Amino acid sequence: MSATDYLATFDLVPGYLNWAAFGPISTTVRDEAIRGLEMLGSGYPTSVPTMFEYEGRARELLAELLRADAADVTLHNSSTHGLMQAFYGLTGDVLVSTAEFPAVSLTLHRAAQSRGTALTPRWITPADGRVTPDVIAAALDEDVTAVTVSHVDFRTGYRIDLAALRDAIGPDRLLVLDAVQSFGVVDDDYALADVVVGHGYKWVRAGRGTGFARFNARARERIAPVLSGTTGTTVDGLFVDSLPDPAASGQAYGVSKPDPLAAARLAAGLRDVRDIGVAEIEKLLAKRVDAVIEIADRAGVPVASPRERAQRAGIVVLAPADPARLAQALADAGVTATARGETVRVAPHAGTDDETLRMLEGALMASDHAPFTIS
Repeated sequence: MSATDYLATFDLVPGYLNWAAFGPISTTVRDEAIRGLEMLGSGYPTSVPTMFEYEGRARELLAELLRADAADVTLHNSSTHGLMQAFYGLTGDVLVSTAEFPAVSLTLHRAAQSRGTALTPRWITPADGRVTPDVIAAALDEDVTAVTVSHVDFRTGYRIDLAALRDAIGPDRLLVLDAVQSFGVVDDDYALADVVVGHGYKWVRAGRGTGFARFNARARERIAPVLSGTTGTTVDGLFVDSLPDPAASGQAYGVSKPDPLAAARLAAGLRDVRDIGVAEIEKLLAKRVDAVIEIADRAGVPVASPRERAQRAGIVVLAPADPARLAQALADAGVTATARGETVRVAPHAGTDDETLRMLEGALMASDHAPFTIS
């Protein structure tokens, strides 16, 4: 797939700069979903078995992009379900930032509450919110058995160096990686993490219900499949009058058959990512992020997120003097972004068009002059 073909799959009105919150589905995914709906509504004997084949296709594509074995990849309703599989089966002290996305911090907290003394969150609070390899290294001791972190932080936009992180925690501790804000747009070595969780509803543009998790051999040795379901056993298919053992692969962390429509959407989105290549998507996205930063600089709006390409993905965090005023100016201009606290998060994608960037610039320039009141 050429860059031109890939960019043609973006079909939405100008002004959308909120990909870190939700990714409007691509034309490819939309067409696949329509075909799936028609098939499931046909009543043909082969329709349901055919639709369930999408699970295998999605897992194979995920494995290719994650540099893993398809047997170690499971599909879930969300990335949180994948994190639950990891945390509820862990033991020891798990290093985690208090500033993590709640899907990470709250899920770990709930798991620890249910495990008693077997699992203990080890909370750290970086001064600037950025969880760097150095911050993690300084907090390690012999009781820490695992580290969990977001590859790209949802608030600061900071992208952690996976190779440096792996070196910092060493070969014996597990690394549980939340790849929600990086998967599909960051070309990195995900094999460095023992557990990788993510979903396709943001940057892959595949809609909700498209979560996934990958557990490598080291993770499987140390994470009990506590939440394993009927698809996570040594038996392929229906079993009765027996209680089979968990599967010897990552399938042990499966619960049940995924929604075939969600699997179809995920497979379609992943196919586009695979065909153009993550490295090419990252280059295209980097140019759009550069453009957003340049616009902010021209407008005199401070940028709080990393400027270096190696330390960022698709998130630009603006820190204006009056965040509410800027948020109102963006809304008035038809620009969709996320205003939270003292910052405004702007998140373009590779397919963000020039008209959207012009709308952003107009809003940033106007925010310093337009009258604004809070009622």
